[in-house]
Amino acid sequence: QSLCARRGCCWSPLNDTSVPWCFFSAEHGYRVDGALRTTREGFQATLRRLPSPSLFGDDVDTVLLTAEHQSPNRLRLKITDPDTQRFEVPHEHVGPFSGPAASNLKYEVEV
Repeated sequence: QSLCARRGCCWSPLNDTSVPWCFFSAEHGYRVDGALRTTREGFQATLRRLPSPSLFGDDVDTVLLTAEHQSPNRLRLKITDPDTQRFEVPHEHVGPFSGPAASNLKYEVEV
């Protein structure tokens, strides 16, 4: 049996060491709004924030999830604010992905 705190974090000590004891209920976070959209690189989904207590404040109500199947072993997930341009930390070794989605994936994605 789990105990959930005011901000929604639940605590459920288990004997299985591979399962985290602290977690958030399914009533926290974001939910897919509409259908997934297939792109050349992977897929996109619009996510809407669920009505739940804020952990840190200034939550973004709608975000865009972009997934790129960059290789059979690598999936890139990016979450952005579709309404407001925000600063992104530049990285000299990571350029934009411009290829088609990889095939023969060694992973599965469930949204």
